[in-house]
Amino acid sequence: MADSLAAPLLTAAVEQARGAAVETAGDPGLVGEHLGAAPEHVAPSAEGDVPGPEVLGEVVTHSFASRLPGYVGWHWAVTLARVPGDDAPTVDEVVLLPGDSALLAPAWVPWHERLRPGDLSVGDVLPSTEDDVRLAPSYLVDDDSADDPEGRVVAFELGIGRERVMSRDGRTEAVSRWAAGDFGPGAPMARHAPAPCATCGFYLPLAGSLRESVGACGNAYAPADGRVVTADYGCGAHSQASIVPVDDTEVTTTARYDTSEYDVLED
Repeated sequence: MADSLAAPLLTAAVEQARGAAVETAGDPGLVGEHLGAAPEHVAPSAEGDVPGPEVLGEVVTHSFASRLPGYVGWHWAVTLARVPGDDAPTVDEVVLLPGDSALLAPAWVPWHERLRPGDLSVGDVLPSTEDDVRLAPSYLVDDDSADDPEGRVVAFELGIGRERVMSRDGRTEAVSRWAAGDFGPGAPMARHAPAPCATCGFYLPLAGSLRESVGACGNAYAPADGRVVTADYGCGAHSQASIVPVDDTEVTTTARYDTSEYDVLED
C-alpha cells in the first residue's frame, strides 16, 4: 500500500522541499513561489526492462522561483526521493537551474582560441597544440623543400632539426594573411610603386615553396625594411627606380634700368 502512495506522498511534500531550498539559499526571501512538481523517470536497463518503484523507489523534483539578484528566469530544483520500504521522503539534491528565459553567460571558449594576433606580450607563453593544422611532423613535410629548386633541405629536418614544421595549410594561411596586410599588393604604397618587390634588388625571397610568393625587404630606406612582403608589393625605394631630371625652371622677366645712355642735366 505504501508503494502506491509514494508518488502522491513526494508530490505533497512541498514544504519539506521549500525548507531544503531555503537552507541552501540562506534566506527565505530568495525562494519564491512553488512552480510545480514532476517525477523523475527511470531509464530502462540494457535488457529494456524498467525497474518498478518497489526496486528503485520514487523520485520527484519540486521547482521554486528564484529571487536571487541577477538570476532572472532561474528556479530552485529540489529533488525528493523515497527509498523502497520507507514512507518518509528524503532530500536528494538542491540545485539552481536556468529556465527558458534565463540569462546565461556566453559559452566558454578556451583561452588559446580567444587569443588574437598582437595579444601576446612580454613573458607570455603560447604553447601549440598537438592538433594544430598549421604544423606537421618534419619527416612528413617534404613538399616545401621539394618545391624549392635551390633549397632541398629536407635531409636536415630528418631527426636532427626541428620536430615540427609548417604544414601546407599553415603556409597558405600565412601567405593569405600577409597579402591582406600592410605589405601586400592592395596596400596604398604598392598601388603607387614604380615596380613590384619581385624585381627589386633589395628583395630577399623566403626559402621553400614560399620563394615565389613572399620574401623580406632589406632596404633600410623602405617602409617595409625587415618585414615580410609579398612579391607583388612595392614602394618608391625600388632598386630600379630612377629619377628623370625635368627642367621646369621658369624664365622670369623683371624690370631693369638701361644704363647704356644717360642724360646730361644743365642749369
